[in-house]
Amino acid sequence: MDGNGRWARKRALPRHVGHRSGVKSVREIVETAAKRGVKYLTLFAFSSENFKRPRDEVSMLMALFLESLQREVEELHKNNVRLRCVGARDRLNLALTEKISAAEALTADNDGLTLVLAVAYGGRWDIVNSTRRIAERVAAGELDPDDIDETTVESGLELRDLPDPDLLIRTGGEKRISNFLLWNLAYSEMWFTDVLWPDFRQRDFDDALEFFGKRQRRFGSTPEQLEAVKC
Repeated sequence: MDGNGRWARKRALPRHVGHRSGVKSVREIVETAAKRGVKYLTLFAFSSENFKRPRDEVSMLMALFLESLQREVEELHKNNVRLRCVGARDRLNLALTEKISAAEALTADNDGLTLVLAVAYGGRWDIVNSTRRIAERVAAGELDPDDIDETTVESGLELRDLPDPDLLIRTGGEKRISNFLLWNLAYSEMWFTDVLWPDFRQRDFDDALEFFGKRQRRFGSTPEQLEAVKC
């Protein structure tokens, strides 16, 4: 969800106004995803690298996360949305981690849209954590190094119990994944738009879904092989 700061700067407004405006886009896209039958929506809300930003901006963002959770969680629950958060929770303040845990517990049994918020998350951090767990199992004699495979690595990732994303959407004009879900995005389709996140609305989301619907997903196979399977 890129472009909050630039959206504010174009209007000669403080950056925090852009972040608050971005929350409106979050609400609309979550509602649209649920209406369109999307089962899993992951939002990259705050990266590991975002802690390098000015301290005042980081504090404001953390306060905004807490405020948004307090305001939205009951509505999410009422609409059968399950909330998950991934990332380094030990880098977040206690009030926020407690609210995250409470929101996850409240919505745990919902079976509609699963909304995943990536907060204090980095793809490299995720893979390092998984390999650390593997190393601990090997050291404890619980795992033979010869038995390590992709499934072993996946079992330690943050999204280990969810399917890999089918589609990555990035707003704001940049064409990179910025350390997001590095393992999980291996075969994701990617859609980039110049629209800044606070301006991203249902029509833009539908454009991304239309793009995805026209893709032929081969996963290493040839087009002829896919056609043969259809027959």
